[in-house]
Amino acid sequence: MGWSFRIARVAGIDIKVHVTFFLILIWGAAQWARFGATGYLFGAGLMLLLFLCVTLHELGHSVVAQRFGITVRQIILLPIGGVALLGRIPQNPWQELAIAVAGPAVNVVIAAALALGMGINNALGRVSFEQIRLAAQRGPSRELLLLILLSSNIGLVLFNMIPAFPLDGGRVLRSLLAMRMPWHRATNTAATIGRVMAMLLGLFGLVTGSWSMVFVAIFVFLAAGAEAAEGQTRTVLASQRVGDTYNQNAIVLSTHDRLSTVVHYILTSYQPDFAVIDGRQVVGIVTRADVIRALAGGAGDVPVPQVMQPHPLRVEAGQTLDVVNRQLNEQQSRVAAVYDGPRYLGLVSAEDIAEAFAVLRFLDGNGQSAPKEGGVVV
Repeated sequence: MGWSFRIARVAGIDIKVHVTFFLILIWGAAQWARFGATGYLFGAGLMLLLFLCVTLHELGHSVVAQRFGITVRQIILLPIGGVALLGRIPQNPWQELAIAVAGPAVNVVIAAALALGMGINNALGRVSFEQIRLAAQRGPSRELLLLILLSSNIGLVLFNMIPAFPLDGGRVLRSLLAMRMPWHRATNTAATIGRVMAMLLGLFGLVTGSWSMVFVAIFVFLAAGAEAAEGQTRTVLASQRVGDTYNQNAIVLSTHDRLSTVVHYILTSYQPDFAVIDGRQVVGIVTRADVIRALAGGAGDVPVPQVMQPHPLRVEAGQTLDVVNRQLNEQQSRVAAVYDGPRYLGLVSAEDIAEAFAVLRFLDGNGQSAPKEGGVVV
């Protein structure tokens, strides 16, 4: 994500902060401005501690995902919360369940530690908006800080376990449903429930005058729809092998070709990506972006190996487009080389997969037009 920078690296995961994150620190400090310099420091420090809890929540998801061999690209902190960017979502229901539950479980542990530190009876008896409001009127204090952190972690658990995408509860719901039905049906069912929950949440916000809740409801409703669309995409792509969709007439380059040759091919063939062959081995890939970058940098008519991307991602012709698409995302790559065993066949790109989906979603498993009322038959 643009406009973000790294502040730490934990368990091989970059933790980044979006530049707009500082707005929440300013807002937090302003909430306690009436108490002077102490109030400013208390407000900013409170926001930092709250987002530390959010970061630990996302690390809970991420570490468990890594245990299942899933790449975690990074964790980004935004004013509205944090997000862990996973290379892929597991289709094994038990794995998704474990990953989804891990985040709220961290907040449960934090809340329990805070409650023990404050004294269980004292802490639980004071976790309410009214008690916090009364404590806040007396000004910043260690006890108030702990009380807000305790209530916030409890709130994070309760909110995140609402059964609606993209919240953890939505993923828990899908994983439980996927144990009893196909993955795509579980996704559609969970997304529908998520939309209903979002509408109820939005209605409650309108009735109570809570516009922030209305905003959250809109976000959840749209996210549930996006999750359903992604589920359809994965289901459709799972019906086609990459060996049946790659470009079988693609132009290839040799290590002796020069940049001017690639420019000529781009202008005359409209092919955006080229495999670089040395003998019978693919040693690299040259993309349109690579060529433009080289030309903009004044590279001149250099040999192709100087602008190519070496060691391209390798996929097998028998793999489905869904699997290849996930590999591209996980490796953060646009293009992959398609092989049939040791034999190189051609290239497939993210754009090729998107184009295949645009066609395949209107076809049934036999390549015939699917009936409109039935949707995609797989």
